Formats: sequence, C-alpha cells, structure tokens
Amino acid sequence: MNRILAINGSYRDDGITDQTVAAFAQALKAAGAEVEIILLRDYPIDFCLNCRACTQLPGVAPAECVHHDGMKELIEKIERADCYILATPTNMGSVTAIFKRFMERLVVYAYWSWDMNGPQFRKAQATKKKALLVSSSAAPGIMGRWLFGTNKQLKMTAKTIGAEVVGTLFTGMIAKEQHPMLPDRVKAKIKTLAGRLV
Repeated sequence: MNRILAINGSYRDDGITDQTVAAFAQALKAAGAEVEIILLRDYPIDFCLNCRACTQLPGVAPAECVHHDGMKELIEKIERADCYILATPTNMGSVTAIFKRFMERLVVYAYWSWDMNGPQFRKAQATKKKALLVSSSAAPGIMGRWLFGTNKQLKMTAKTIGAEVVGTLFTGMIAKEQHPMLPDRVKAKIKTLAGRLV
C-alpha cells in the first residue's frame, strides 16, 4: 500500500487548497492508498536560524536541527512516505509564509560544510519518490503558473526531499467568490492526477 503524505500550506479552513487536498485524499484512498494530511497552520515549526549546524555532516539521511519542535516529527513522516502532495495557495506571487518557513527548515536535507561553495542535496542520488504539486491563484491559471514563483518553489521542495514531480494542478480565478467551491473540471483532473501516485 502506498503511503502518501499531503503537506498543505493554506491558512484558510475549507478554502480551495483544503478542498483540493481533500479531493485528492478521497481519490487516493479509493485507489487503496494510505493518506495523511498535514496542515502546516496547525504545526509547531520554528523559523530556521540559518546556522547551518544541520548541514555539516555528509550522508543521505536528513540531519538533526538545533530546534526541537514539530519539524522533527514531520521529517520522520516525510522519510516514511512513498509519495507526496505539496500544496499551497499563492500569496503575493509566492507560496504562503508558513509553507516558506517549512521549506527553509528542509535545509536538513542539504550537505553544506563551511569549505563548500554551495549545498549538495542529500537525496540527489536516491530512488525518486513521486510528488504532485497543487496551488491556486486569484489570477487566471496560465498567468499564475508562469508569472508567480509558487510552482518553482514547490518544485524545489520536491527536489529537496528527493521526489520527482509527476503532475501539477494550478487552479486560477479562485477569488471571484467569498467561499469558492472546487469546480467539477478540477475534480475530474484530480482523479486523473491521483492515478500517477498509485
């Protein structure tokens, strides 16, 4: 049974991102997968100190952070999962601040000793797991995908944890209603994309 971890960086209960992740979970469970949803808004994650203490020792396993908070448990969940859904709305042309905070704490997946010019990804040579990228925007989908940095940041997150992107869902024009509902066309695409993880 595939173990799928969905990491949701939305601030808003039952917004488009929550609805999308829930629809993916339903489709994946129907296909026999085990799904766990992490709501970053409910997770105790401190800001990265940029001290690089976690990057000094080589190896493929993620290193220990100087913080002792909810990120340790989340890293363990990332390591146990077979596949991922990485999800965030677009805020000010980027992933949300809580998703960015999570991204920065993924530095434990880098080896970067003080004599190196740049980091090496610990999972670069690992067997690739699979990831689906999910985002939304108030702008039209095509504009949001190409003009904003959200998709690029989600791709970087997948690469950092050793996952290959097998699909992207970017929903645009979601700010025309106060309480938008997931369109049927998006639900249909979710069923298709879910099949790429199982």
